[in-house]
Amino acid sequence: MPFPSRLEWSAVVEFGSKFSVEKAHAMQLQLSKKVIKKDLFPKPIRCVAGVDAAYSREVSIGAAALLDYDSLSLLEFKTARVETSFPYIPTLLSFREIPPTLAAIKKLQKKPDVLLVDGQGTAHPYRLGFASHLGLVLDMSTIGVAKSRLCGEVEPLRGKRWAPVTDRGEVIGAAVVTRRREKPLYVSIGHKVSLKTAVDIVLHCTRAGRIPQPIQAAHALASEEKRKQDIGRKTTSGVIYRGELV
Repeated sequence: MPFPSRLEWSAVVEFGSKFSVEKAHAMQLQLSKKVIKKDLFPKPIRCVAGVDAAYSREVSIGAAALLDYDSLSLLEFKTARVETSFPYIPTLLSFREIPPTLAAIKKLQKKPDVLLVDGQGTAHPYRLGFASHLGLVLDMSTIGVAKSRLCGEVEPLRGKRWAPVTDRGEVIGAAVVTRRREKPLYVSIGHKVSLKTAVDIVLHCTRAGRIPQPIQAAHALASEEKRKQDIGRKTTSGVIYRGELV
């Protein structure tokens, strides 16, 4: 399945002796201006995908789970393993997570209408979290769904399902209560979606537990592949001592 790509990826993720955090942040600010904050996806939505990543030493594991939008039944899932090419640096998570998740998404036989991403979108100090960055790369509608707040202040919920998150006078996302008595999730625009629609989609996709089901499915897939990777490493690198693998 062909996925369009509007960015030259090699110019976005290179990490080496010439890399600097300051240059990466400047790139994020520049790319954030390209984020579209209105609904530009097929209607009605027919399928939605969740994406997540896991890590096993030098291997990055991406997972994509495609679900029917109405029933939330699993239609398809794909995983991909790539060499980890970027270290963990706070506020630069997208540079690390896009390669494995992009590889998994491109394996899907059917293109999702919307992607739910386990990470921030515009609710980011440089307004370009993982969800926004991925949306620009794929030229697709994406929504950031994070378990914690990276920046900004939350307006009081006062019994409502969601309230805006603001930073320096700008609404950058929403604190969303998906289940009563649960901590809120932090939902933000990724690309080609409005904030209200992003919140509505997340609430629609959350039927059991705190986390939307597409992301739950992707997380489970990534975790299982990580487990297999860890077992495989132990099996191939271990030595037999008194009949046991050590």
